[in-house]
Amino acid sequence: MIRKALFSGIFILFGFIQIYAQPNSSRTIPKYQVPINRQLFHDNIDAQQKYLLGSDGKNDMLFNIENHEELSFMITDAITRQVDWLEYQIEANPKTDLRVKSAYLVGLRDILIQMRTGWRKKQIQLSHFGQIIALYKRLMEANDAGEPLTPFLQHFSYDIVYTATLPRIFEENQDCKNVADVLLLKFSDQYPEKTFGYLTNFAHLPHADSLIKTLGKQYPEQLYTFAQAPNKLGNMIRNIKDDEFVKTVVSLSQMKSGQVYFPFLDNLVRGKTTIAQIDAAKEDRLKYYRLLVQTQMDYSLRAINGDTAVGFRALTNWLEKKAKDEFVNEINALHEENDAIRYACLQPLTAEELYYLAVLSDGLIYTSSYTNGVFPLMMKKANNRGDSLLLSLSFDHYRKFISQAASYNKLKEFFASFRNPEDSKNLMTTFVSGLEQSKGLEDGVDVADSYASVYETLPELARQMLADIKKNYDRNVQNQNQRGVAIYNILYKLFLSANPANNIDLSKELKIPPVYTVSFKSLANEKGEIITQMFFYGDDDGKIDFDIFVRMFSGGNWTVDQSNKYWVVAKTIKGVPVYIYANRPLPNEKDEDYVAQTALENYMIEKNLQPTITFHRGHSYHAPTSISYMAPTSKIVFMGSCGGYNLIDSILKKSSDAHIISSKQVGKRDINRPFFSLLTEKLRNAQDINWIPFWKEFRAAANISGLEDYIPPYKNLGALFIKAYKKETGGEEL
Repeated sequence: MIRKALFSGIFILFGFIQIYAQPNSSRTIPKYQVPINRQLFHDNIDAQQKYLLGSDGKNDMLFNIENHEELSFMITDAITRQVDWLEYQIEANPKTDLRVKSAYLVGLRDILIQMRTGWRKKQIQLSHFGQIIALYKRLMEANDAGEPLTPFLQHFSYDIVYTATLPRIFEENQDCKNVADVLLLKFSDQYPEKTFGYLTNFAHLPHADSLIKTLGKQYPEQLYTFAQAPNKLGNMIRNIKDDEFVKTVVSLSQMKSGQVYFPFLDNLVRGKTTIAQIDAAKEDRLKYYRLLVQTQMDYSLRAINGDTAVGFRALTNWLEKKAKDEFVNEINALHEENDAIRYACLQPLTAEELYYLAVLSDGLIYTSSYTNGVFPLMMKKANNRGDSLLLSLSFDHYRKFISQAASYNKLKEFFASFRNPEDSKNLMTTFVSGLEQSKGLEDGVDVADSYASVYETLPELARQMLADIKKNYDRNVQNQNQRGVAIYNILYKLFLSANPANNIDLSKELKIPPVYTVSFKSLANEKGEIITQMFFYGDDDGKIDFDIFVRMFSGGNWTVDQSNKYWVVAKTIKGVPVYIYANRPLPNEKDEDYVAQTALENYMIEKNLQPTITFHRGHSYHAPTSISYMAPTSKIVFMGSCGGYNLIDSILKKSSDAHIISSKQVGKRDINRPFFSLLTEKLRNAQDINWIPFWKEFRAAANISGLEDYIPPYKNLGALFIKAYKKETGGEEL
């Protein structure tokens, strides 16, 4: 068993909530004899304890979270002392049947495995480890007494309850079905967007019917999809007769092309739009996109008046998809053609339709597509009246538009089109106000991302923004709105830091890791090795990039091991040991990327390889897959083309301290290669990464068109805002 005297009385020291504390916390575990037929179970538990302790990247007897000493002690105590006590209590309890003792020990091993894989996949909070072990003890006691388990589950989150109830022995408890129903409800609370998928295997549970009706209105597209399924869940949805909304969605799901009607669901239910109107537009990309825009404008106006349409979010998602698929991808792909050919598909669009093309393709639209195509044509179609355009749109997505226009240095031109200059100032005051009322962080990120450009091109407006941020901060302090105080305090310090004369140390002021540097020490594991992971995809571009990668690291100070059929590893033969693990770009059309990437992930978990650097090599639509595999230990993340706020937020959810390098448009090989070469050479020589001088070297090595679209970590104010906010609030988002 794993024991350390260091942790005696740890819960007293940190005032841990009494209900979760293990008994006898200040005493040494008594010596006890383990029957030989159960010794292997204890050995397996010991092994899993060691694996779990080592999953922080250090092969020692401590679980360490940098800059969180108290939490590190509590997690280590849960893995070591609490688990050891539980092993003793299982063996020492004379009321527990011998068969059941074995089952409890196997269950404890399974819990430890789930804790190790779960925290790495962000499915279990590290701070919950102690509660998981304590709850498992309570459940064993109840099970031994023949009592139901559900009374002990009510006040815990899904990840705690799921992990503590994993042991198969609980399937014998009379309360087993009720436990499954509790898990369903807790899952729906924690992951509402994933609940329909979860229900596929649990449609028989008592709360399934009510969840379908409730969540169907929040996620109507999922309701539509699952209503078509030839399984128990699909049958249950199709048999609901007492809910008009569900019945309407079911009727659409039974139509051959029901999805094309789906974005107009609320207006169909209200009778404001007919199937015939949609039929007249659905085969024509311009007419269909135009109908989507008209419906979006209708729903936006209704929302201002307090009437939010059911499926509004689904409509916007459809509009975004059509904007990208039907127009933006086309003009991006024609970037080498002359403007007449490249922008021909945009000519019939109205100013409003062009506006939505812009704001809904943030992170995807190329710089030239925006500055030479969409924006000037939009202004021409709006008679060069930006103020009237925003009014006609009920200011829908206006923060995103302002942030995007600032990013592409078009905000000054846009504001110059206002009839009254004071209106632009008032709009910017509104732009930075009321962020504490916004859902999520995206509005705050848009404000943060806009400032650097405003500071450089509209200095008077930048001074106004800074003053308005300070006023909003003071207002929230007076109103004791903690969320608002956090948002505006962070923005104020970020904005002050734009002026070097203010000497703002963001790391000190915002309590975030260094912004301008990444130390070699933080990137290396305990053996002094640098572990890097690179993701490739099996389309034509991915295969070319992979071949370039292999050639780039074959020879000189590097060698490439290609012995595995799913991945290769480039490694140094001189200097610091640096390893770059890269999956092979297997045929994309057969989904073999998934096979290769999963095989590599499993290998790295098995060998306890903790990547601190992650490279995404692929188109932006592959980026979410790379992020899903990304290790939480990643300190530097190179994304190439990055899809705006959502992907940056996803990266920081995986690794809150990541330094993100992204591009406003598609990554270029002639830019990416010098970056990889410079970074890996510095690592091979055990050098810290100092971003400002690094970026100067990088620019000199990759002096070609497009480099201006690559954003260094220290200039990514949106990412810094997310980091600081989550650090300040302990991860809270809403």
